[in-house]
Amino acid sequence: MKYPSRVITIAGSAAGGSAGIQADLKTFQELDVYGMSVVTAIVARHPETDKNVHPQTIEAIEAQFATAVKQVGVDAVKTGMLFSKEVIDKTAEIIAGSTVESVVIDPVMVGKLDSKLLEDDAIEALKTRLLPMATVITPNMPEASFLLDGRQINSVADLKQAAIDLHQLGPKYVLVKGGRLEGPAVDVLYDGETLTAFQAPRIDTVNTSGAGCSYSAAITAYIAKGYSVLEAVQSAKSFVTTAIEYGFSYTEMVGPTYHAASRKNGEAHKIILSEERV
Repeated sequence: MKYPSRVITIAGSAAGGSAGIQADLKTFQELDVYGMSVVTAIVARHPETDKNVHPQTIEAIEAQFATAVKQVGVDAVKTGMLFSKEVIDKTAEIIAGSTVESVVIDPVMVGKLDSKLLEDDAIEALKTRLLPMATVITPNMPEASFLLDGRQINSVADLKQAAIDLHQLGPKYVLVKGGRLEGPAVDVLYDGETLTAFQAPRIDTVNTSGAGCSYSAAITAYIAKGYSVLEAVQSAKSFVTTAIEYGFSYTEMVGPTYHAASRKNGEAHKIILSEERV
């Protein structure tokens, strides 16, 4: 028996189950990799205090990663919500001290409901400590804007320039996601030489909670299974587009993407690629 590839997510726990660690583990299971987790914080709004983010200790974060490495081993790492400079510094340290070669950084900064998921002093640490370690980073438009000191991103051309400029921070690949643009859903990947646009139909739904987490988790899973980064992004975008199409909600709040959609419906969206040398 060939054992599944081993992946670990270092991210926040979303009590509602639609995003963060929960979305990552669902994605890993659907894509047949062995998923593990390091919980950096619990995201859940207290009904009386209104406190929304409950950080874990550095000791707990370090212990979780060490346990996963010792008991199982790790082929690829994905990071999500890291929240503070202290956590980012520790995450960079533990990854650098491991044998992991594939690192996907989802620079989570703002939640679906506009909850703040990264402290101000952590942005510089993210840019200088963690992004240079990345195989691929996956910012959405607001995150790319934060990383580029507030630059506005309003078009596919802006996505392309943002990818080129973010590549200067040190990651091997930059994927800037254009989910907030009008028209087809276009994301842009840059490897230092070539811009590749990935186009899928835009799904008319508000139930997209966890879509970004699931997308980066799927990229991580495919890379761990031996796909090239370009192949991983293409397959992951197909997976998450299908999950978005079948998203739903149990209440009046924004609901989750449906991770099992491709498996249960026996279909996956075709992604159109176009390349441009820079």
